[in-house]
Amino acid sequence: MKIISIVFCVLLILFTLVQYNDPDALLWGAIYGIGALWCGIAGFRPSRLAGGWPRTLLTVCLVLGAFGVIWYWPRTPGFWRQEVWWVTETAREGMGMFIVFVGVAVAWLTSKPRAARI
Repeated sequence: MKIISIVFCVLLILFTLVQYNDPDALLWGAIYGIGALWCGIAGFRPSRLAGGWPRTLLTVCLVLGAFGVIWYWPRTPGFWRQEVWWVTETAREGMGMFIVFVGVAVAWLTSKPRAARI
């Protein structure tokens, strides 16, 4: 799980970097950046997320991410096809929010105490 967290961290950092020409770059840079931060901590220092306020804050971000997936989920038919998401920003935003949610979920699972893991 730590390796997967690191992969998501790198991926989300790259997503953050390519927001420079987006009209809402600050919003999406923050969303991707927060996801990258959690994945980085889970990948390199998972013990820091084992309990207390960091675990609570991570859980809050996970819930907000789930809400974001529902809010930004693309309503465009066939949004997963390249010819659709290449030109439709709402499709890209929905898929991006889903990727952030999965990354934060992986960080959350990585930070669970060993006895509580599935």
